[in-house]
Amino acid sequence: MRVAPVGGTAVQDHVALAEIELCGELMIAASAADEDRLSLESIDEVLRVAEERARPRERR
Repeated sequence: MRVAPVGGTAVQDHVALAEIELCGELMIAASAADEDRLSLESIDEVLRVAEERARPRERR
């Protein structure tokens, strides 16, 4: 069994952290909603889909 070394060698996966944050925001919105389920429009609002679509795409 390997154990992570003690110290500041933690690796952060920024994509995973962003996904966890978005899931948390969805859970908060769902718990605050009056209806049983969030509408697709509400989900898009929480996930800021319109903002993402409005941003110009970067060329690769």
